[in-house]
Order: sequence, then C-alpha cells, then structure tokens
Amino acid sequence: MVKAQLAAVSVVGRVLAGASLSAVLQDLWRTTAVSSQERGAIQDLSYGVLRFYGQLEAVLAQLLHKAPREKQLHHLLLVGLYQLQYTKAPAHAVVDQAVAASRALPQGKGMQGLVNAVLRNFMRRRESLLKQASENDTGCFSYPQWWVDKLRMQYPQDFQRILSVGNQRPAMTVRVNARKMSAACYRQMLLDRGIESVSIWLNAVQLQRPVPVENLPGFAEGWVTVQDAGAQLAAPFLDLRDDMRVLDACAAPGGKSTHMLELADVSLTLLEHDAARLMQIRQNLERLNMAVEQLICGDAADPAAWWDGRLFDRILADVPCSASGVVRRHPDIKWLRRESDLISFAADQQAILEALWRLLKRNGKLLYVTCSIFTEENTMQIDKFLACHSDACRLPLSWGALADGQLLPDLRQDGFFYALLYKS
Repeated sequence: MVKAQLAAVSVVGRVLAGASLSAVLQDLWRTTAVSSQERGAIQDLSYGVLRFYGQLEAVLAQLLHKAPREKQLHHLLLVGLYQLQYTKAPAHAVVDQAVAASRALPQGKGMQGLVNAVLRNFMRRRESLLKQASENDTGCFSYPQWWVDKLRMQYPQDFQRILSVGNQRPAMTVRVNARKMSAACYRQMLLDRGIESVSIWLNAVQLQRPVPVENLPGFAEGWVTVQDAGAQLAAPFLDLRDDMRVLDACAAPGGKSTHMLELADVSLTLLEHDAARLMQIRQNLERLNMAVEQLICGDAADPAAWWDGRLFDRILADVPCSASGVVRRHPDIKWLRRESDLISFAADQQAILEALWRLLKRNGKLLYVTCSIFTEENTMQIDKFLACHSDACRLPLSWGALADGQLLPDLRQDGFFYALLYKS
C-alpha cells in the first residue's frame, strides 16, 4: 500500500497543478509497472482524495499550525485522511504505511513524527474535526464555493442532493445493442454469470457492481457498450430513420455515434477536432463492426474547412462544456474548473450552434447536448439562439425525468441537457 500511497500523492499533486486526472493516470499506467491490484488501489486513493478534497483540506487545516512547505507531504496527509475516513483499511496500518511513505519523499525525512501525530490526532478528534469542517460550504460539500453558490441559486430545492450525488461512486451502465438482443435477454446472460443488474430505461442496463469489461458477456462481439444511462437518450431523441444523412459534430469517444447506427441505417459523418481521440472512435466502430460515411478531423465551428456542401437531415451537437454533470466520474473537474470558464464555454457553444445550423436541411432537426447542469450552458444558450433565429423552434422531448431539457444527476445517471431544435 505504500507504493499506492506514493503514486496517489504524485497523481493528486499533478491534478491540483492543472492536469486532467484521466490523463495523469493513463500516463502512469504507460510509464510504471503496477499490478492490477495496485492499479485499483491507486485509482481509489486518487479519486477519493479529489472527490472529498474540500472536506479533507478543511480537516487538515485544523490539524496543522501551518501547511508543510513540501506539497507532497501535504498530499500524503490528505491520502492518509481519506483512507482513515472513507476506506475499510485498518487505521494502524494506514498510519504505519503513511509514515513509511513519508521517508520516500524528497523532503520527507524527519517528518515521520509529524505524519504519525497528524493522523493519530485525527483518529482521536474525528467527530469534532468533521463537524467544524462542515461549517463552511467547501468543507461541508467538497465543492468550490462558487460552484455551491451557483447551484444553490439555480436549483434551490435540489442543490444539496445534486452535490451529494456528485460525491458518490458512479454506477456501471451498459447499452444493449438492440440489433443483437433485448435488454431482458442480456440481463439473463449477466445473471447466468452471477452479475446482478437492473433495467433503467430503453436498452440501458445498470450493474449492481462494476466489473471489468472483459467480464461482460459479448462485449468483444459488440453486444453491449459501456455508456451512462443519461447519455443513452441522445440517439433516440434524434428521431432517426433509414437513409438519413446525419452529422455527429463532436463525436469522440463515439458512444452516441454507435448508438445511432444501432437504431437506424443512416449515412453518418463523424467529426472530431482532436486527432488523438479519433482513434477511440475507430476502435469503437471496429469492435461493433460498423462503418460510417466519413470520419473527419475538424472544428465544428469552422465548417468551411471540412464540409462538402451537402446538407444534413439530423445533426448531433454534443458541445464542449464544463462537464459539471459528470463529476462522479471526473472529480478533478470540481477543482480544475473556474467560474470564468463558463464564459468561454458559452462562446464556443454559440459559435458551434451558429455554424452547424447552416448545415441543417429545412425540416431537419438538431439536438443540442451538454453534460452540464449550469443554466449558462443550457437553457440560456438555447433561449439566446432561438431569439436570433426565426427559422428555429424547440420541440418537446417526452421523457419524464427531464425538466425543461435538464436531466439532473442521480444514482441512475449523470447530468445532461437536451434541446431538440427544428428548422422550419
């Protein structure tokens, strides 16, 4: 566990310095030999510290007269606090391992006494420390203050539930390929392997406990795709029919694209501005044995650089956003985002909407999607667009969980926003 603690210290430090958690972990797996057990432990510690970073920092501030100069030592104490509060590891083992890990840090020599004292002090004063930490919003909810304030204003009845859900471990949900079998049939196949599941909606099946994808029956054969239940609403909302010309304008990693191809025989163009992420799309298409009309590396806001001049019947605009609706899966987002980022995201979203609208046929439909719960990226964007386009109207989406297009995160799905626009 000492190795996992040290690796988590490095991961947390790089993320808090501005790097993406998933990118840092992928880099670690490429450059460091770790067993599957060690990988699981590193992921748990890294995700856990970032998930509860606000609370852990508030607790640590009470335990230290001043923060250590060495940031790695500071992050090691956060790792230890997370283990003591949120894992089943024996307390004495956590402390002993953290003390041993401190010896391996560049400036950790001579700090073993501090590490031992801080963690044992937490064990003695746990209840009072946690109570005092919860007296401010960041310590109580483990989100930046601006984030809490915004949700409190935009969702006064639901903000505490939204924040709480965002700190839960995400469920594992798969999308059953309707061309291969029914969701009920696949659930029976899972049960035959001792994997319990529940149906969410349509072809979304949620596993009671996550499993490695290689343990999913038929995964390699394309029977199922791992995809959040909320994301699985996009393709059905597009109202696809055979032979339509369709554009997925921000396609990576390809989950919504392949879902469209499972629902109808459409002529699909996939666009992605990140060349590296195009590889993910290709891998998904190959696994599912699917073909598309075009796979293009390009900017959705600049069609002149890639568009062939033929209009589309349907367009999916899954635009870049704050990703505030998916923090269960990406807890680093809470600490990497700034409130000012919403302004730049909104500008990009408007540019993409304006550009793609010109590519849509009359009587065509464009589905605007974000994985955000902030109204600046969602209803406010659509209201602004409709006010400037007399040929656009918003169609109702008949789905019980949606409120004005907003799907709030809960234990079944992440948070998404959907707006279906019709070109009259």
